[in-house]
Amino acid sequence: MVSKESKTQAVINLCQRRGFVFPAGDLYGSFAGFFDYGPLGVELKRNVQASWWNRFVLGREDMLGLDGAVLTHPRIWKASGHVDAFNDPLVQCKKCKHRFRADHLIEEELKESVDGISEEKLNAFLSEHKLVCPDCKGALSEAKNFNLMFKTSVGATEDNYAYLRPETAQVIFTNFKYLHQIGRKQLPFGIAQAGRSFRNEISPRNFVFRGREFEQMEIEFFVHPDKLDDCPDFDAVSKRKALFCTEKHQKDGEDGQKMTFGDAIKKKIVQTKWHAYWLAEALDWFASLGLTKLRLRQHRSDELSHYAKETWDVEYDYPEWGWKELMGIANRTDFDLKQHSKESGKELAVFDESTKQKVVPHVIEPSFGLDRLLFTLLLDAFTEKKGKDDSGKEETKVLLKLHESIAPVPLAVFPLMKKDGLAEKAWEIYVKLKKQNPAIVYDESGSIGKRYARMDEAGTPKCVTVDHQTLQDGTVTIRDRDSGEQKRVKSDSIKT
Repeated sequence: MVSKESKTQAVINLCQRRGFVFPAGDLYGSFAGFFDYGPLGVELKRNVQASWWNRFVLGREDMLGLDGAVLTHPRIWKASGHVDAFNDPLVQCKKCKHRFRADHLIEEELKESVDGISEEKLNAFLSEHKLVCPDCKGALSEAKNFNLMFKTSVGATEDNYAYLRPETAQVIFTNFKYLHQIGRKQLPFGIAQAGRSFRNEISPRNFVFRGREFEQMEIEFFVHPDKLDDCPDFDAVSKRKALFCTEKHQKDGEDGQKMTFGDAIKKKIVQTKWHAYWLAEALDWFASLGLTKLRLRQHRSDELSHYAKETWDVEYDYPEWGWKELMGIANRTDFDLKQHSKESGKELAVFDESTKQKVVPHVIEPSFGLDRLLFTLLLDAFTEKKGKDDSGKEETKVLLKLHESIAPVPLAVFPLMKKDGLAEKAWEIYVKLKKQNPAIVYDESGSIGKRYARMDEAGTPKCVTVDHQTLQDGTVTIRDRDSGEQKRVKSDSIKT
């Protein structure tokens, strides 16, 4: 069986072997931090994104959708603070010239988090602990800020430059007033967007967990600044429980404390009801996908982003890395709208019907990373079991216990063998079922055991097998991925 320490690598190997996700452009040697999604990966990705969109956009009356441009005007990023503040600390080996993120180097070498501390404190930390290059043991330079945005030119002149967006949020803010008008929504309401973002990471690592090109699913939820506790849906989530890891828990080296969201508000652990509501909704959606090993971690005062009043991360307990961020939910206040109003010279306040006044709303931002979520779902679903190959020899088999709502292949149809009319009958059943769900597959290659194993690795919840009895009474066997149990049902009764 795969040990806990090697589970992550086993999942990466499975991703590349089965074509879920693999380094981009590998024919010529890949740039680090860029990945391509194969047939199974792209279907999993589409299913997860559709689940998110259906839950948080189409399933709500207070949400608008947007698909903004990737290449955006540089003044957007000046106003947002990204030009001046969107930096990571860079150190370079004086001997081999390799570059590293200083905070990651400290975390890996000393097992101590230094997220958000100043450049001056980082350098003092590096000097105090005499850290050297992990590759050649050479001396390291002082840490210096490195801006993470990709810069390019627009049109025929290099002077007309632009940035690839490092997040989807700012396109929402710059379109806020226009969408408020045409969407006919009153505060509170949200704008949601799913799309690609780009960050020139110093040292991409951990497969797709931290890449340079990735997909985000973000919501900016706009609330009257005096009504952050006026959340009519809070009562519906107030009794749900979660593991809260506060700043104090982190200082004391504790994982956190379980409590209800109602108690978290009463104790002022989470400052506003709208923030707590979105934390609860995120956890509930993750649970619907099968993810439960989660906690909520409060950003410490020394790591808060320049725009945030309060931020909580939803963290997953990874096999080797421990608790790491899966997504973040920030209270961005009115920072972004006021910054864009100041930079553009255009008013971004809107009329609030309930108070009969113009206001610049505050923003709660649930920000999901799709690639990181997919990798987490695969890690969580990865399971091994003892079995036997076609010769009867014992072997370890892999199956992905993906939730059936997101499985890339929802159902597979097999003939027990190609002869005796079984293949023709199986194909007939397959064609009928494919009209219900185009994502189902047909497979007649190899032994039935190997076909089951292929589908287990793909996360396929059910497999339908056509055998000789099917020709007599129209029944087939349905095999369950997780239990391996099989039962006979009428082929006409199968729903996908």
